[in-house]
Amino acid sequence: MGAPWFGADISDALAHINAPAYILDAAGTIRWLNPKAIELLGDLRGSHFTAPIAPEVQHISRLEFARKLVGGSMTSDYETVLRLRSGAHVPGEIHAVTLKDGSQIVGVFGIVDVDVDLVAKSSSPRDVTPRQLEVLRALAGGASTVQIAESLSISRETVRNHVRGLLRALGVNSRIEALVEARRRGIIH
Repeated sequence: MGAPWFGADISDALAHINAPAYILDAAGTIRWLNPKAIELLGDLRGSHFTAPIAPEVQHISRLEFARKLVGGSMTSDYETVLRLRSGAHVPGEIHAVTLKDGSQIVGVFGIVDVDVDLVAKSSSPRDVTPRQLEVLRALAGGASTVQIAESLSISRETVRNHVRGLLRALGVNSRIEALVEARRRGIIH
């Protein structure tokens, strides 16, 4: 027997949940996101459910999704690392349940739990320009000043200027400290 909804529109109620929520179809495609999810992750409707999950932990989400599809588990609660619309990676939890049409599993409904303060801190600092972010990512990949200059088609002095700007924006004194601070803030992973 289904739950009585007292004539209420459940989709409107779900849209107003004050936490990021989503619905996946049985193929793993994101079919619905509430406004909080779009604000946090971006509009990923039509994307695969692993799109907002950091690559290093996607296997956990795939396993949990498969367990629900084959009927091994109706619900799941697990930790993950989310890729925010800003590009930052932050830890979070997924709480999900299967959606059924009679006895057939047709999808998954879930809620994402993240630390709001951590999300706010993980945003790219306002003072970091897009080009500085490219330089930061190249530094994180182990590139030298010369390699960064060649890959971005800019001079070595311009790379150094971007690095100095990054150090100021992050409030640090060295490239190593910049990488540590950027990882701590979730700007890079």
